Amino acid sequence: MSDILNGLGRAGAYGALGVVLLILGIVLVDLLTPGKLGKQIWEERNRNAAVLLSSALLGIGGIVFTSIWTTYDDFGKGLASTAAFGVLGLAMMAVAFLVVDLVTPGKLGATLVEAEPHPAVWVTASCNLAVAAIISASIA
Repeated sequence: MSDILNGLGRAGAYGALGVVLLILGIVLVDLLTPGKLGKQIWEERNRNAAVLLSSALLGIGGIVFTSIWTTYDDFGKGLASTAAFGVLGLAMMAVAFLVVDLVTPGKLGATLVEAEPHPAVWVTASCNLAVAAIISASIA
């Protein structure tokens, strides 16, 4: 029974950390795009913003999953590494966004929240998932 309680405690801690990282991902995407992200998605039903945010959340989820899956035997060290890799993933996604913005015409953030579907959202979303895959593969 203590194994179950111990497992529940660890799952709760990793789950809480994962939720915090997902919230940070939402904040990051909101900072990189003009306007309020929640309004863009839920009120204006902006598919571009939804795809962009979804890719960031899936990417962070993948990083957190991989970090937990390959976690250290020491719970504290595993939790710390999950937080570190999650923050690194967010930072690298932001850098990738800025690089794509730099090498493409116009302002990427503004393009990604246009009302009409735009192909740039797929490029940026793919970039988020590629960065997450690279970070996940580096976790050992």
